[in-house]
Amino acid sequence: MSAAKDEAENGPLDVDSEEGDTGEKPLVEDESDQVQEEDIPTPRLGRINGIEEEDNSIATSLEGFRGNGGQTQDFGSEDSASIQATRPDLGRPSSADGSVSIPDDTPSVQGSLASPPIRGVRRLSYGKSPTPSLRPFDRRFQAHISPSPFNSPRASSPAFLNAHLRQSSVTHTLPDVGDTETSQAPWEVVRWTKLRKMTGQAFSEVGKRNFGRPTCIAIAASIALGTSKGIILVFDYNQNLKSVIGPGTKAVESGSITSISISADHSTIAGGHASGSIFTWEVARPAKPFLHMPPVDRSKTPNIDGHVLDAAILHIGFLGMRHTALASADDKGMAFSHLASRGMGMVARSVKTTRILGRYPDKTSSAVRQKKPSSVLSFSPLPLGNAEHGADYMGLVAMLTPYLLVLVSTTPIAQTQYKAPRPKEATAHGAMTAALAWFPSVKLKTTNVVTSEASSRVKLVYSWSNILTVLEVAEVEPSASGGKEESPGLQFRPRSRWKAEEAIVGVQWLGRSVLAVLTITQRLIILEDPSMVLTDSSDLIQKHIYHADLFSSQLDQLVDQLDDEEVAAMHGVVADAFYMSFRAYKGRLFLLGYNEITFGTLSNWADRLLALMEEGNYIGAIELATSYHSGEANKVAVGLPEDDDLRHKMVEEKLTEMMSASLKYAFGQNKEATGTRIDRQQLGELASACITACISMEHTDFLFEDVYNWYSDGGIEDVFLEKVEPYIDDDEITVIPPTVIKDLVGHYTSQGLNTRLEEMICHLDSQTMDIDQITALCEKNRLYDALLYVCNQALGDNTTILRDLLGLAERQYNSQSDVDPSARETELASASKVFPFLSYILTGRIYPTGKDMSDDSATLAKAEVYHFFFPGNSREVQEISRSPKPGSNASFLNLRRILDFDAPSFLTMLNEAFEDSFLNGPQDRMVDETPGQLTDAQKSGLSVNRQWIVSILLEVMTPPTYESDDTVYLDMFIARNLPKFPQFILLPGYVLRRVLVGLCQYPSDDVAEDCQLSVEYLLSIYQAPDLRSLIPLISKARFYRVLKSIYKAEKQYAELLKTCFEDYNNPDALFQCIDDCLRPGTGLSEKQISDVRDVIVDHAYDLVATDVIKAASKIDHFAPDLHSIMLDTLDEDHAAQYKYLQMVLEPPTPKTERDRPIPPHREFVERYVRLLCDYNRLHVSEYIDHLKTGDLRLEEVLPSLENSGVIDAAVVLLAREGKVREGIDRLTQHLNTLESALLGLLDAANISPDAANTTETGKDLISSVQKFARVGVWLCQRQTKAVQQTKPSLLRAKSAKTLNDALSKDEELWLDLIDAVVTVTKNVTEVLERHERQADTRDDDSPPRTSGSAQPDPSKMITDLRTIVQETFTALLATTSAPHSKNAPRTDISFLRILEAFLNRASLSSPSLSNLRAVLGAIFSAYSYEESLLSLANQLLDKDLFVHVTEADALRRRGWRPLGQVCEVCGKRVWGPGAGGYIWDAWQQGNEERETKSQDHSGNAASRSLSRDGHGKWKAVTRRDEDSAITESNGGSGRETTPQGDKGAIVIFSCRHMFHRACLEKMQDREITAGDEGRTTGTSARDLVCPLCT
Repeated sequence: MSAAKDEAENGPLDVDSEEGDTGEKPLVEDESDQVQEEDIPTPRLGRINGIEEEDNSIATSLEGFRGNGGQTQDFGSEDSASIQATRPDLGRPSSADGSVSIPDDTPSVQGSLASPPIRGVRRLSYGKSPTPSLRPFDRRFQAHISPSPFNSPRASSPAFLNAHLRQSSVTHTLPDVGDTETSQAPWEVVRWTKLRKMTGQAFSEVGKRNFGRPTCIAIAASIALGTSKGIILVFDYNQNLKSVIGPGTKAVESGSITSISISADHSTIAGGHASGSIFTWEVARPAKPFLHMPPVDRSKTPNIDGHVLDAAILHIGFLGMRHTALASADDKGMAFSHLASRGMGMVARSVKTTRILGRYPDKTSSAVRQKKPSSVLSFSPLPLGNAEHGADYMGLVAMLTPYLLVLVSTTPIAQTQYKAPRPKEATAHGAMTAALAWFPSVKLKTTNVVTSEASSRVKLVYSWSNILTVLEVAEVEPSASGGKEESPGLQFRPRSRWKAEEAIVGVQWLGRSVLAVLTITQRLIILEDPSMVLTDSSDLIQKHIYHADLFSSQLDQLVDQLDDEEVAAMHGVVADAFYMSFRAYKGRLFLLGYNEITFGTLSNWADRLLALMEEGNYIGAIELATSYHSGEANKVAVGLPEDDDLRHKMVEEKLTEMMSASLKYAFGQNKEATGTRIDRQQLGELASACITACISMEHTDFLFEDVYNWYSDGGIEDVFLEKVEPYIDDDEITVIPPTVIKDLVGHYTSQGLNTRLEEMICHLDSQTMDIDQITALCEKNRLYDALLYVCNQALGDNTTILRDLLGLAERQYNSQSDVDPSARETELASASKVFPFLSYILTGRIYPTGKDMSDDSATLAKAEVYHFFFPGNSREVQEISRSPKPGSNASFLNLRRILDFDAPSFLTMLNEAFEDSFLNGPQDRMVDETPGQLTDAQKSGLSVNRQWIVSILLEVMTPPTYESDDTVYLDMFIARNLPKFPQFILLPGYVLRRVLVGLCQYPSDDVAEDCQLSVEYLLSIYQAPDLRSLIPLISKARFYRVLKSIYKAEKQYAELLKTCFEDYNNPDALFQCIDDCLRPGTGLSEKQISDVRDVIVDHAYDLVATDVIKAASKIDHFAPDLHSIMLDTLDEDHAAQYKYLQMVLEPPTPKTERDRPIPPHREFVERYVRLLCDYNRLHVSEYIDHLKTGDLRLEEVLPSLENSGVIDAAVVLLAREGKVREGIDRLTQHLNTLESALLGLLDAANISPDAANTTETGKDLISSVQKFARVGVWLCQRQTKAVQQTKPSLLRAKSAKTLNDALSKDEELWLDLIDAVVTVTKNVTEVLERHERQADTRDDDSPPRTSGSAQPDPSKMITDLRTIVQETFTALLATTSAPHSKNAPRTDISFLRILEAFLNRASLSSPSLSNLRAVLGAIFSAYSYEESLLSLANQLLDKDLFVHVTEADALRRRGWRPLGQVCEVCGKRVWGPGAGGYIWDAWQQGNEERETKSQDHSGNAASRSLSRDGHGKWKAVTRRDEDSAITESNGGSGRETTPQGDKGAIVIFSCRHMFHRACLEKMQDREITAGDEGRTTGTSARDLVCPLCT
């Protein structure tokens, strides 16, 4: 057996727990790595002598609760202490070490709910005649007991179970007990203990002076510390210093210890030094090193591998079981494997070193890209587990650099097995950190059912920055072709990933499924693998963990290179290293601090429960233990197994002990007079916790025998009973002992909570009840729901309780009048429970819970009930009892009793039962399968069917025994069920006719609608032969829907429409019927259509009274000739007439001519206009505008228009009729009326001022003046335009008139309008100005106006009036001063004549024109305003024209740039270099000619004046100089230049092609005449075209 296995089984430190490995795996496709417990003996570490715990609150008297198994090494007793317990003595469960578990991230629930309030009771009232809203045959019976809306209060896990918080959320403050340095919550996951003795030796001043300061730590069977003086201190677990390694050797000369490791067999220790040296030491012989591997000098021995001088050995570790095989890495980013040979006698050992990572600094060259700075941030060889794995023999080493994760195998040769880049999810520009840790393969107690593996897989956890990943290593069997000698391969798969809030500096495995993570802020996080659930976290800042800056000198350059793409996402700072001071071994965490050494253990479930009990939080302890038992809490971190049976066995015993101790303590405190009493609320919470725990354990016997007895003996059983209620309602507790039931009934009935009590009883298992007791209690307290439940479920008797309830009802009906009404009502309500009970039973449900019965039980129960009411032999002897109604006989006595009680409710119940398949036929199967086991009653009930039931009901419910109040429900019942079950119910015609007649003769209007619906059901299957004879009866019953269906089926459309008129409750059907009868394509004959129209005429008033708008729409669409009849019916209702005509003449959707075959009668239009004057005056003008000439007569509507003040519409009509003169007269007359109104308003306001009304009315009047002035302007403009278009001769005559001529008719219209408008403005303005002057001269003592009142503003009113005058004159000026052509006469002479006539008329009415000064100013302002606008427009046009002409001239002078320098025909150069000197000569000659021309123009002014055309412009001068250097012409499409040369002139076209003119003439016009060929070069070029573009 290997040394590692020896250690695993018998080592001094035992693995606390190796938890299960299942759960969510974010990066894995399957759950193939679910494993069981490894096969390692894992005894619990007992009391540690010599190591003082930080929290000494655990009592030594509770050792029974601490566990009883496991070997522990004796650490001595110098620091031990004994603390007496003050809480109940509880035994510790057996150790959870080595158990498997499943991580659970289900959130826990806190607190407990109080008892739910009294639930509302649904009570159905059963009367003789249900209201129509109930629809008796459409409703279903329901029990008043409904499922509880409240969830049962669960024993919740306490707040400290929230693992996502740094600290426990429980607010208890722990006392400072013993030597505990920092008070911590007792339920914290990791409990820390300080190694005081070891700390005293290593960190004392003497120790530092002799050995140096500790720099690193390694943990195995012993604890090794490396120091700054190159010395290694080895301690055992009693904290005794066993060995001091290094003094007097070369090790102390090699610098401080920077890394340390212990071999797998614990016999050898290796230390790496700052100088690059490596020493290994045998613990048994520390005098001299076992191996020494000095650094190499590459300058002297370039071919030898090894760490270079002064490269600090940051990481070191042994490979496998051999203590002569090591791997190491330095701060330069290089890693090596070292293998020492065996020494033989005088031959010393030799060491073979192989480089496995990195490059030597001297290997770089200028041709190769400069190597990026690197270092090995984290490093670890694979340790050995107790199960063999293929990776154990490969010497696997994991290394993390700033860029890569590298896994290298060192045996038999160095080879890279796996590489992974730094994840992109890592936080950018944060701290550069890295950490990794292996977990080896271990044996499982049971084979993994998923992977069929007996051992776990190797796992590597590694992190960069804040991203943590779990990598799984699996063996891959060699291929069949590889041969027997081929070793198995490895498969690497990233399985889980987790992102932390901050950078991770250390990670260690505490168990196979538990990870300890240290962040850069020294926060410890406990993670579960593979679910990656954070179970707890705590701050370790007070531990002052040792850390050192080991990488910044090497990697600072890397951090600064942010411009490099590959390192752009690197972090902004290099963090210190923590790996040498954060170690884990067998479930313990060891921390090397600056001043101390501590270790922590992961508290198991028993420790947490014990801590809570000692803290006094016994409720929280019970709730937490319950969550452990049920699996709701996290199990992995607390050492509980995954298997439910095993976990239940571990927890149940201690959970029971905790409940007993808690109850004893709680009620013991209340018995002590001096003790602090525990209130009822806390006792209620304790009861809830105990109830939940017992339900989880399925130990209700303990709950009611032990827990309840404590409450009962304490006199507070009511607290317990109310807490147990919701668990009963949720069917979590179904069995209660009789004594508890008795107390339960007594408590709830005393509190008046009968409803809640019944609900609880109905949820209990009736088979476990004391029947006599429960029935007696129910009868005594009138708990009939519970009694029905017990009788049905426990006794299987469904008829006895029916007799009792019917007897109860009979007693109340037969009781005397002196009985208390409330008690009588209560008894009747109890008796009414028989109907929902029957409904449930006959539909196969348990009353009152509503759960389904088993098939056999339901069948037998139905048979008993049916036989009870409908026995197979109608003459069978029945129990004789006096019926409450006289005249009853002995047949079907039970049926008669319930019908006498409430026939409607019974028939309603029976209607629901008819839907059950039990009544489809005899249940022969039940009889055949159970021969001799059924009673005669059951056999008889099994043969009952629907036909038998209906027949019996028809026989029993006959008058005079039953009145129509009851028989009508039977008729409804038959009418409803006959169409649904025609194959099961057969009735003769006379019976159906009697049913139909009975429905039509309903007793009260309450059931009228139900009866009509029943008749519709019946007629759907029954065709009465004398249906016509029944129509009067149906009509008398007002069953209009039935009548409509009959008439429609018989195509009696006139009668159908009459019925629609009678059915005033359904007006929509009336118009739908008209639409169906009169629309085209219905197939009605002319006689039928005529009859329908006659019905409409006879009911014309009813039609329009129903909905006048819809009536108008339908009549207009289908019978427009009936409009006059409809309107005549509305002779007295003018508002209805208005709506009717509005719908016809102005429908919401305008009709086309095709839709309106008959045009509207003129009478209707005139009547509508008159009605508009009364109901919508503002719309009159708009409507009249849309009318055509001849649509109405003026004399018919004009009085109404004038009486209603709609003058604008009257004027429009007069103008349309050609009576313009009358129109303008009526308009001016109305303007005078408005003037009088304004003057009267102002005078009245001056006498009795009412500022608000005056201002509002004045605004309205001025708006009216403006409106009618604009109407007059429109009228005058229309007349003037008509004269211009129809009589142009008059227009010419008018233009020839002078100012002294008389005005024309259209000019007189303008004059009258202007005179009226000016008169209104003048007169009103005079009054306003006078009032304004009077207001200014008021005495200063007059009270000031309130600022909030709306005072009239005279100046604003004057301005508005003058604006009207100005608008009128502007319109006149625009109309009479139209633009004129050169030869056309001026038309503004008309404006001047009108103005002169106006002034003459004004002078006659006002001898002084001073009053008209402001008005005249407005007139001339309008005239000057028009003139200014025209002048400004002309200036803008002239300027714009000048700009465009200038731009055109500039473009003309710019010329065209030819495409090339040669002629397109001959190819000779025309211009540019090599063209010839004639071009220069021609240019000089042209300049001289232009200068001469300029001098001639400037010296000859007379010729310039003669050349003018009289309009201020010069005539163009055409220059034709044949001898000039360049001759231009814009004719045609080209520009022509004429240099003197061999080819003559040059022609350039707008397309930029260039030709010699002679060449161009040769190309085109081949067919021209000889005379044309003799043209000179001066011929115009307008006929030349480009031959290349045409």
